[in-house]
Amino acid sequence: MGADLLAPLMFAGALLLIFSGYPVAFALGGTALVFAVIGVEAGMISWTLLQALPSRLFGIMSNFILLAVPFFIFMGTMLEKSRLADDLLTTIGQLFGTVRGGLAIAVVFVGALLAAATGVVGASVVAMGLISMPVMLRYGYSEELSSGVITAAGTLGQIIPPSIVLIVLADQLGISVGDLFIGALVPGIALASLYALYAGGVALIWPDAAPALPEEARDIAPVRLLKRVLLVMMPPLLLIVLVLGSIFQGFATPTEAGALGAVGAIALAAVNGRLSMEALRETMDETLRLTSMVMFLLVGSTAFSLIFRGLGGDFWVESILTNLPGGVIGFLVVANLSIFLLGFFIDFFEIAFIIIPLLQSPAARLLPPDFGATADAALVWFGVMVGMNLQTSFLTPPFGFALFYLRGVVPDEVKTTQIYRGAIPFIVIQLIGLLAMILYPEMVTWAL
Repeated sequence: MGADLLAPLMFAGALLLIFSGYPVAFALGGTALVFAVIGVEAGMISWTLLQALPSRLFGIMSNFILLAVPFFIFMGTMLEKSRLADDLLTTIGQLFGTVRGGLAIAVVFVGALLAAATGVVGASVVAMGLISMPVMLRYGYSEELSSGVITAAGTLGQIIPPSIVLIVLADQLGISVGDLFIGALVPGIALASLYALYAGGVALIWPDAAPALPEEARDIAPVRLLKRVLLVMMPPLLLIVLVLGSIFQGFATPTEAGALGAVGAIALAAVNGRLSMEALRETMDETLRLTSMVMFLLVGSTAFSLIFRGLGGDFWVESILTNLPGGVIGFLVVANLSIFLLGFFIDFFEIAFIIIPLLQSPAARLLPPDFGATADAALVWFGVMVGMNLQTSFLTPPFGFALFYLRGVVPDEVKTTQIYRGAIPFIVIQLIGLLAMILYPEMVTWAL
């Protein structure tokens, strides 16, 4: 076996194990150990290389930025488990109740807020499916529009800050979390606005698909509605603004802001009389489960990266990507297509820890100055593009994760084909947003 083939074989072997259903963290770690032995026998690396692994793992455990991950997971999960998200949906639905499509607009707003707080597509789509799908069907919304708007809103957590997706991306790309939050703000808000506009357009063209709420379902007393808006809608929004504002203004690191968000979510639940031991236990269990998954993936990917680089894999990948026909455009096509296809089969965190580090160096070399004046600005643009690309992948039939998650919680009367048809218009919106970002990178880099 040629020594120059070890890196490609290692990469292929890891993907084969992952696609076979083997746990990703163990697939990466196991592949690293196997190819470490092969690499030593082939004379390409020595056992002393593995001595770097403990220090790298210690670096992961002491990474202050990654500490923000459990805080933001806790924040979003507490909003869900304490049923504050239910209250938000009800209040915004009543606020727009007289407007056709108002409930769909409310779903986009609440879904974006919940998705941004958790950053986990599965949790967001399942929560919104359980909360909003029965309500939308009860009031006469079409199955296609209901399914499409829920899955699309659930995937917004990929690029709407504050999001653990953006935190992990920033860590893997070696850029500032605050810069990535700022860069993702305009594209994220623009996408959510396009979703809401589409829902309003459907209501205008096909009124029966998105009717206004019936009189008995509206809280028509202006004073009572204003009170609900102030007590239910404003506190979570204020919490998000405080968290983001403290990061944007440099008053707090993402980790400190995440801790503020977690404490704020507990306070909101307590003030609303929703802070129970059951809600707190479920929130902590979910936070522990997701954080443990992320940490195990980091350990496995660190071992994989160490051996892969020792075998010259980073030079192999960079050589391929920087010498593609078409230069920058060729690189973007291959990177986007690879991430899009992998998004059908493996989760974001797995893509972030396996693929993004391999793309980081070629992106830093090729993208400036077309997509950012500096390498960091270009990588911020690249990070937002990755998030938007994965959104599209998670929505695309027949393999999109968001579609499977929704299928698992919706009533039997909603057919799988209706879920697929409902997602298609939002995929088109995603592609329009992705194209706009490529044509106008200033949407991301305006403040950098």
